[in-house]
Amino acid sequence: MLDEPTSGLDSFKARSICKLLHDLARMKGKTIISTIHSPSSEAFFFFDRLILMADGFTVFQGDAKESMDYFRSLGKFDVPKRVNPADYFMKVLDIKYPKQADDIEKLELLNRSYRF
Repeated sequence: MLDEPTSGLDSFKARSICKLLHDLARMKGKTIISTIHSPSSEAFFFFDRLILMADGFTVFQGDAKESMDYFRSLGKFDVPKRVNPADYFMKVLDIKYPKQADDIEKLELLNRSYRF
């Protein structure tokens, strides 16, 4: 388990760390769990599985490659082409406090739609 192993690194070094962790997991047959703050799109594509949370609730858990399609399938989230998935998720899952009506509506959709 790693807590933000890429913090403070430039995007090239952060990508290198993500690739190293991905390769180690594959070669050793081990699970590596890590929090990554603001990964580049290149680093993001080394993730196998992803857990996304909003307001303390899991709103997506699954294959990282399927995460964008999942949000598109909800019909409310217009996913731009060629966007960094991590940046997109941070924008979509941002909740303002105190919660506004649009935040509550978004959370209800995300919590109602997500199934393990």
